[in-house]
Amino acid sequence: MTRSRIVRAVAALNVATLAGAYPLTAQGIEGQVGRFYHDSGWDVYRLGVSRPLAGVFGLGLHGNYLRRSDGGDGGFAGISADLTAFKGGGEGPYLVAGVGGGMGSPRSGDFSSVWGSWSAGAGYELFPASFLAFGAEGRWRELSLDRRTGLEVSAGLSIRFGGGRKRPAPVSMPVQPVADAILPPAGVAEGGETRPLLRRESVVATATEAMGRPYSWGGTGVEGGGFDCSGLIQHAYGRHGVALPRTSAEQVKRGRAVSKKLGSLVPGDLLTFSNRGGPVTHVGLYVGDGRFIHSASRGVQVSVLSGEDPYGRWWFKRWVGARRIIDD
Repeated sequence: MTRSRIVRAVAALNVATLAGAYPLTAQGIEGQVGRFYHDSGWDVYRLGVSRPLAGVFGLGLHGNYLRRSDGGDGGFAGISADLTAFKGGGEGPYLVAGVGGGMGSPRSGDFSSVWGSWSAGAGYELFPASFLAFGAEGRWRELSLDRRTGLEVSAGLSIRFGGGRKRPAPVSMPVQPVADAILPPAGVAEGGETRPLLRRESVVATATEAMGRPYSWGGTGVEGGGFDCSGLIQHAYGRHGVALPRTSAEQVKRGRAVSKKLGSLVPGDLLTFSNRGGPVTHVGLYVGDGRFIHSASRGVQVSVLSGEDPYGRWWFKRWVGARRIIDD
């Protein structure tokens, strides 16, 4: 069998394996390129998917191909599984260990020998956007054929979608109970006297109508579709005559700053979040009682701003500010 056929066969096996293992629950698609430093060096190519397991742990399944860096004969193809810790929940370092295997040959292109491998090391991730991650890794790897050992370094890109987080994520609440809890019925005020909703209350009510819609990168809810975080905010305000820019980076320039204290917030305030306290990477709409509505990986949901809440803690640690868009 030729090298190209082997590579195509392994790729097909990898896709089938991943599709069976992660039906619609994968956190992200990952691709990496790197160098395994043994002999004259081996170029490493890796493509696969990852998902959270429990707590800080995650699992990745990948297809792998290694070829000699000097262009000589020899290559390895196969699949591998990685166990990670602290990866995907936010910017910063993480740990990784993996095992793999497949077919290959260190000195020819016939892929006639079975190989196995283990590796362990650490990496670092950066998140320029909530759905996108750049990472770099360093591992010590051992291949069973000729007991090849050496340092492997790689860099890659991950596009995240669906699924959950490796760290506790905010809960989603049922649509109707949340809507009832956020606002009184339209036209009814405390004490039984009727009044129309304030405009900022109407903005919140519009946002709650989208509860349960899926997260969709770039989504603005057109024709019943999903939202991303800034798309939901733009939609809720736009329905009530307040035009906001499309992106969270531009939205946070509107209105006026409000003290980052729950007692200073009113329903309708724009909340801003950041993975590392720098540029804003996420926005939400305050609904009162220490809660906010937003579109995240689980879709449009209500989350709690509390360092004591086991779910809301994730968001509370990343809350960086608040803006008041309208005062009435």
